[in-house]
Amino acid sequence: MRSQISETKINFFRFEILNWYRENGRKFPWRLRGLTIYDYIIAEVLLQRTKAETISKFYSAFLKRFPNWESIVNSQPQEIENYLIPVGLYRQRSKRLISLANEMTKRNGVLPKKRIELETIPFMGQYIANAVELIIFNRKSPLIDINMSRVLERFFGQRTMADIRYDPYLQNLALQIVDHKKAKEINWGILDFAALICKPIKPLCQICALRTKCNLFKFYPKFK
Repeated sequence: MRSQISETKINFFRFEILNWYRENGRKFPWRLRGLTIYDYIIAEVLLQRTKAETISKFYSAFLKRFPNWESIVNSQPQEIENYLIPVGLYRQRSKRLISLANEMTKRNGVLPKKRIELETIPFMGQYIANAVELIIFNRKSPLIDINMSRVLERFFGQRTMADIRYDPYLQNLALQIVDHKKAKEINWGILDFAALICKPIKPLCQICALRTKCNLFKFYPKFK
């Protein structure tokens, strides 16, 4: 078992991420209030394995062309694929959207609130299910992907399993981090911090607000 991470270090991390996010957080249309369940889920499907800035330029146009689940169900797969070409992975995304649309029209657009039922929906994997719980049901769920994982592991310590979905240390740590009244802002803050500061290559450690307590900065001199 990994050693227990102190609440002091977790609180420091949350505090600095929230401060940084207030000043530097990115603005995206899917983070606005008042969106429909459809709007939120479409954003999460489009964001899979694609930069948020790319989807930001495409998102509103997609919603205008396909404003609800029925509009996807009533469209030809080839038409949806062609529309998705600019953001890549168009065949995968088209298949996922069509499966989701068919299921959601059967459900009259209503999502089940129980996690075990939520995961029965086609392509409702861990990340999107967490996003639904966080954004739609206002639960304290982590948007844990490779980017959030990078920030948490560099600051707190590395996971042991290759797949982040099944690593108990990382999953429990992420849950602890977002167990806060500002769970959404903490999630978004970490994702934005990963994109702008804690980059995969050449992280900007010298201007990082977390560096004084960061494991990576402490133990790897090349980052100092």
